Amino acid sequence: MTKHNFSYLIELIFRKLKSTPFVLLGDRIKERKQQYRSLRMALKQARIPISYEMYLSNALFYSGVIGIIGGIFGAILAYIVVSIVGLPERLTNLTFSPEYAWILQFRDISITLFIIIFLTILFGGGVYLLYIIYPAFMAGERKGSIDKNLPYAVTFMYALSRGGMNIIEILRSLSRSEDSYGEVAKEVDVILRDMDYFGNDLRTSLHNICETTPSSNFRDLMYNLLTVIDSGGDVSTYFRDKSEQYLTKAKIEQKGFLETLGLIAESYVTAFVAGPLFIIILGVMMSVMGSGTDTMIYAIIYGMIPIGSLMFVVMIDIMTPGSSGEAPLLQTKSNLGKEINIPETEEKPLFLMFEKSRKSLHFRQMLKQPLKPLKEKPLYSLALTIPIALIYLTISIIQGMEQPKFIDYIDDKVVFAIFLVIIPLMIFHEYKKHKEGQIQSQIPDFLKKLASTNETGMTLGESIKLMTRSDIGLGKEVKKISNDVEWGVDINQALTRFANRVRSFTVSRSITLVTKANESSGDIGEVLTVAARDASAEQELKRERTVNMFIYLVIIYISFFVFVGIIYIISSTFLEEMVKASEGTAGGGGVPLSLDREKLGVYNRLFFHGALIQGFSSGLIAGVMGEGSVLSGLKHSVIMVTVGYLLFTLFVL
Repeated sequence: MTKHNFSYLIELIFRKLKSTPFVLLGDRIKERKQQYRSLRMALKQARIPISYEMYLSNALFYSGVIGIIGGIFGAILAYIVVSIVGLPERLTNLTFSPEYAWILQFRDISITLFIIIFLTILFGGGVYLLYIIYPAFMAGERKGSIDKNLPYAVTFMYALSRGGMNIIEILRSLSRSEDSYGEVAKEVDVILRDMDYFGNDLRTSLHNICETTPSSNFRDLMYNLLTVIDSGGDVSTYFRDKSEQYLTKAKIEQKGFLETLGLIAESYVTAFVAGPLFIIILGVMMSVMGSGTDTMIYAIIYGMIPIGSLMFVVMIDIMTPGSSGEAPLLQTKSNLGKEINIPETEEKPLFLMFEKSRKSLHFRQMLKQPLKPLKEKPLYSLALTIPIALIYLTISIIQGMEQPKFIDYIDDKVVFAIFLVIIPLMIFHEYKKHKEGQIQSQIPDFLKKLASTNETGMTLGESIKLMTRSDIGLGKEVKKISNDVEWGVDINQALTRFANRVRSFTVSRSITLVTKANESSGDIGEVLTVAARDASAEQELKRERTVNMFIYLVIIYISFFVFVGIIYIISSTFLEEMVKASEGTAGGGGVPLSLDREKLGVYNRLFFHGALIQGFSSGLIAGVMGEGSVLSGLKHSVIMVTVGYLLFTLFVL
């Protein structure tokens, strides 16, 4: 069977699996159309390409199938529990009067039926519930993505409108820029499909999208655009006003976000630094006095601090506005760097020689710059460091089996293994972030200079060539763009290749804006000015966040040093004196204390682990709060863990 036939067979099977429930249940569901109005709307807002009848048929059918499977599993489990393991004489403290004592004769059957029914409902009901909430969940995800990208999309539309494009051409350009504008581009594409395939005019299509979009902000934008079109107003002025409105709104939202972030920082210090410290001291005192156990201390150090910190990291990451991760690659028409199939001609041997030499050159470049993939993708370093760290740990564990104090021996090895994993990742991430930060900070000036030269009558290509003679901070990248143009690459493709090398959302959006405008008109001075303003505003927001969060970064560092300092004093001074007092009361008539040298060693080890865990967790919190990235917190984690490690290994353990 060929690959094409196999793919067709799989597709046919999936089609049958979807259509069979519809054949069985579709007509009954159609009769209750009004009952599923919210589900129908959620499916439209989530852009799930399936009718509500087919979707709900699949939900009912497959939840029933899974429910039957759950019932079968329940029957097997009930047989194991009742017949093989056996039930105890009393399951609960319930008592039955003589008139209801007959129920006990059917205890095994009742338990069996309960398990079967419970697992049937759990499996089937769970699947049905997932089917029902999935469209609403996806619609909510799309709403968040639309709201996040909408300000940049409005700037895009404003810039193109200033370049002379009409509203339909602007919408088409936006719909083709999904890589830069995400779900906003998809939503605009729905408007265009409504016009192209269903024959509706622009006004009707805008009205339809207002009825089905999950984003209230996008609905407001389209409703007002509809009003402007009906009244014959200036679309360019409308987009300019909306762009300024979103810029002002972004500043207000960032101010509120920073205030919330400050509150979160204070809450974290109180709940997961000062709070655990107080409970640890209290637990130690109670244990020493013989009125408590160490369970609470173990739970705080190994459970509460890391899990609570992880919750804070996730919460801050979810709350943080703006784009995250790596920008997607923009589409390029160039075949450079791609395999090409050519027919059997006289030129084919020459082309094959070129291919061979190109691969050889690529291999030599890899040998010359072996760390380049790790600089571009820092997470790739984990593929090397994690196996090395595991091998190191395995060897250390085997060697440590002969050590009298295995835990003391292996602790150091675990810390070294962790450093072996996170330090290379930290270095490559900071290198990449520093490089991207330099480029992003220079993009506004780059665009402004392009705008000024374009206003003199120069084309984009000529402007780029002129800029290679001046030092604007993007010398290498500008030179690469100029070289691409000189070697015959279209200026739009050269700029796109630049954006794909940088892989930054700011750069990708700016380049998309410039290239789309350049496709429609060579006079793009106004567009470049708008793009520069947009990039400058984004950089200003980032700088404002960094400046405002610096004080909380300092607070986290201070709170960590206070945490480490106090447990160091407790361990090296207070508990040491308690041990001496305990040894003194052993021969006298004083109050006996539940503390000796061995127990002191256990506490020191616990405090050592607490300092390391607190340092690593606080570092991640500092990174995600100050720079919006967990990986940016690794440098803080390394500093704090190193301080805690050196303090205890040099002065306590």
